[in-house]
Amino acid sequence: MEISGGITASLAGRYATALYELAHEQGQVSAVEGDLERLTDALRESNDFAALIRNPLISRHAAGQAMAAVGQTLGVSPLTGQFLGLLASKGRLPKLVDIARAYTTIAAALRGEVTAHVTSAHPLDDAQVATLADKLAARAGKSVKLKTAVDPDILGGLVVKIGSQMIDSSIRTRLNSLAQAMQG
Repeated sequence: MEISGGITASLAGRYATALYELAHEQGQVSAVEGDLERLTDALRESNDFAALIRNPLISRHAAGQAMAAVGQTLGVSPLTGQFLGLLASKGRLPKLVDIARAYTTIAAALRGEVTAHVTSAHPLDDAQVATLADKLAARAGKSVKLKTAVDPDILGGLVVKIGSQMIDSSIRTRLNSLAQAMQG
């Protein structure tokens, strides 16, 4: 298994690569990916949890105990639990979100998959998500995993981001373009 690219040069990339290799050896790539997704969701939803992993006054031992409790609450795999303990012992918990992002990128790349971040004005139903995934896969030439978000401010249409490419068909952008054209 060859992991290449600039992502592995960063600190987060090195940790993510090591975790991926262990997960691959143990047949737990998807389980660990799900664990990391639940952890990042929890960090996004809980200011207390986010503050905990960034607090330099909490000892590494106490941070390790706290992460063990969080891991148990979220039902993470033993491998992910051990990894969280390692991050706590090394003082690397503040890098957890970056490590999770790098892990997901590595896993997706090795599966031949890209992630598309789709923002819509209203929630998309399952049929719309499936149709959009098929169209984006045809355009990208790879399997596409969709991450959806809702932002009523775009008024309608979609904003799709795949890697560094952005497709903005939102009504808000079209109205702004029309307003600029009318101003001359």
